Amino acid sequence: MDSVVSDASPGVSPLLDDEEQLQAWQTDRTRAPIATKIVVAGGFGVGKTTLVSTVSEITPLQTEALMTEASEETDDLTDTPEKLTTTVAMDFGRITLDDDLVLYLFGTPGQQRFWFMWDDLVRGAIGAVVLADTRRLADCFPALDYFESSGLPYMVAVNHFDGSERFEPEDVREALTIPARIPVMIMDARRRISVIETLLALVGHALDVTPEQPR
Repeated sequence: MDSVVSDASPGVSPLLDDEEQLQAWQTDRTRAPIATKIVVAGGFGVGKTTLVSTVSEITPLQTEALMTEASEETDDLTDTPEKLTTTVAMDFGRITLDDDLVLYLFGTPGQQRFWFMWDDLVRGAIGAVVLADTRRLADCFPALDYFESSGLPYMVAVNHFDGSERFEPEDVREALTIPARIPVMIMDARRRISVIETLLALVGHALDVTPEQPR
């Protein structure tokens, strides 16, 4: 499955870190990539920042802020006691797939007080990944409701955390009353190949359900 990721071309831009290799479409002006935007949404602490960081071929843009006592009444850390920061605007990353397909990833903030930003973040996106944590399934209902009402293609990716019980996709579908037309996957946001498989599934789903535009 690793073959789905394009090999980097030789040479490194002086504006990039050593590990940020240039892609073929960046060195050949005759090749124009197909750029698409994907949104990663879900509840607080479900793994959105981890997903973007795991798969991004550039240093991801993160808007993480330290959590303080002021958030104790609004952010439930019962299942994520080790979490010290939270996204206050968005996460941004990029990954290039085969056939010069470039995915730009935008992670939404999870707390309710930042939901007003979602309309701007999803504008122009081809689809969304809704991350879910089986320990806190109810936390993803707002995201599910949002994308159902917006009409944007989406899928549900269950981020499996260490120590949590593992469920089958159909069990999660039933628990969340997810329509049969919506893909559901079990994945690990810390594993690059797992994230890539999830993104490819979303792109495929978006292509299947989006009407072809007249030429």
